[in-house]
Amino acid sequence: MKLESTMKRLSAVGAIGVVSVFALSACGGGSTSGGSEAEAGIDRLNIIVPADPGGGWDQTGRAMQKDLQENDLVGNASVVNVGGAGGTNGLAQLATEQNPDTLMVMGYVMVGAVETNAAENRIEDTTPIARLTEEPLIVVVPADSPYQTIDDLLSAIESEGQGVSITGGSAGGADHILAGQMLKEAGISPESLNYIPYSGGGESLAALLGNKVSAGISGVGEYAEQVKAGKVRALAVSGEEPAAQLPDVPTLTDEGIDLVLTNWRGVVAPGSIDEAKAAELTELVTEMAETESWQATLETNAWSDAFLAGEEFDAFLQEDIAAVKTTLTEIGLL
Repeated sequence: MKLESTMKRLSAVGAIGVVSVFALSACGGGSTSGGSEAEAGIDRLNIIVPADPGGGWDQTGRAMQKDLQENDLVGNASVVNVGGAGGTNGLAQLATEQNPDTLMVMGYVMVGAVETNAAENRIEDTTPIARLTEEPLIVVVPADSPYQTIDDLLSAIESEGQGVSITGGSAGGADHILAGQMLKEAGISPESLNYIPYSGGGESLAALLGNKVSAGISGVGEYAEQVKAGKVRALAVSGEEPAAQLPDVPTLTDEGIDLVLTNWRGVVAPGSIDEAKAAELTELVTEMAETESWQATLETNAWSDAFLAGEEFDAFLQEDIAAVKTTLTEIGLL
């Protein structure tokens, strides 16, 4: 599934005035406390990373923590990791969070995980704040793998079925969906897919380096250094164009597979906050996204700037949730 291209950045002023559809449904027009805090600014921001350390969500949360503090946008920002179940454990914690000054990192992976895990807590129950980044995925194999091309890997799956294993992030996430869609595009039954999910990029990398799996899928940024070091071999990336970090790796389209998928990441807040607090958090993230240090963070990590806030992010989320449900059904995951 091809996600929408990066949409035009909203100004901080515009973001403040937006009332989120999800937030209204969660708050019922809300009058909970938070107005005085909005006037005084945010002293202690809580950032929930719904995954174990080492993966893309963790990198995003800690990059936000650094840039928010370096630019004196908050008094202090702390990060807590709540791993497991494709981020839905973190989503459950957000649902009971009492601190209104809380952001949770999330994205495409969580959209799918909510469906495949039949999670009680849903993204629709949160307050959407902003989409931040997107990046293509990369398909890699161990350095001594016999598979030299993506066609080699798919041909092996066609002939050996579940004897060929692919690792990646949590079940139903972007990595899992890409694996299923590659098989679909190649005319291979989804029952042939042997997907081994991990909650963090570090675990999937360890499985690859230990030759415990045949191939792996993750964000380009998570595997790029291992590819450059020759520890794993890249077969293809899932973007429209080659990735800036690994310009010599072909796209799936280059390799004859008509498939483009990018993994977006963003932040949401508790669904219980009021409109004033939602506006304050939206302004905060908008200001961070406009700083030179955040732009440097994007460049360092080779993340594409996909900033989107307010009603437009709300609408994007609703469309993406519907599209992911359709895709998961088509490739046999629901």
